[in-house]
Amino acid sequence: MKENIISNKTFKCALRIIDVYRELVNSKKEFVISIQLLRSGTSINANVNEAIEAQLKADFIHKLSIALKEARETEYWIKLLIGSDYLNSSSGLNNEICEIIKILTTIIKTAKDNQK
Repeated sequence: MKENIISNKTFKCALRIIDVYRELVNSKKEFVISIQLLRSGTSINANVNEAIEAQLKADFIHKLSIALKEARETEYWIKLLIGSDYLNSSSGLNNEICEIIKILTTIIKTAKDNQK
């Protein structure tokens, strides 16, 4: 089976987000924003994988659009955590999520263009 770059990237990102969540809860006793980060950050890969199995192009675009929305929400929570000094900006998590947003945006645009 061919390797799927966006699926791999979003899966690895989800694992990093789980680690960040554990750190925020266990070490910093932050329970509110961290759960939001966990929910949005781990759902990106779930939606990407649903898109991969889509039977119709419209469903593929729809699922990836949901993944993109979740990625943008995750970016917001990361920025909020960095801004409130719960998360170190040097962690690279913000750059990782920005890269995922760019890739998803490109895939969606290409899929829409090919649908015409």
